Amino acid sequence: MGKNITWHQSTVTKTNRQEMNGHRSCVLWFTGLSGSGKSTLANAVDHALFSQGFNSYVLDGDNIRHGLNSDLGFTKEDRRENIRRIGEVARLFVDSGQIVLTAFISPFLEDRELVRKMFPKDEFIEIYLHCPIEVCETRDPKGLYKKARIGEISEFTGISSPYEAPRQAEIVIETNKLTIEQSVKQIMLYLIERKIL
Repeated sequence: MGKNITWHQSTVTKTNRQEMNGHRSCVLWFTGLSGSGKSTLANAVDHALFSQGFNSYVLDGDNIRHGLNSDLGFTKEDRRENIRRIGEVARLFVDSGQIVLTAFISPFLEDRELVRKMFPKDEFIEIYLHCPIEVCETRDPKGLYKKARIGEISEFTGISSPYEAPRQAEIVIETNKLTIEQSVKQIMLYLIERKIL
């Protein structure tokens, strides 16, 4: 970064925006294996928030890789940069007073902790979608596990690249046991209990 760059403070603050919105802002960071239900659940929670008049937006892994991160591959270094960029974008959304939901495998503990440190303690909520890989493979909506098993995809999380489960996620959801509706309810109750909503 250049030495002549200074962060410009907005006239309208995050607190101003939260007060106008009628809720606090935060990032709901969905993590888990491919097929664990991250995008599905993030969008279901987003719909529930929107239906109740809250300001929210989903940042989805595939969508981000179509634009902002289209220059990145799937090496460990590229995955780290992918998550770092998403963390920075999520931080801007939180600063704008919104609830941002991120649906990314984000397989490495170190990378998720890097993002966590970008936020005040109560503004980063890690949601671990715990689902056995055998179940994820049966879902496999994009056929990625099948391709990874026969070697058509390298560096695939859970097969040829590791997934490091969270040690202390704020919310853990077993998506092979709970319905979408039950999972949404669990997250919404957490947001209410923490006085975010």
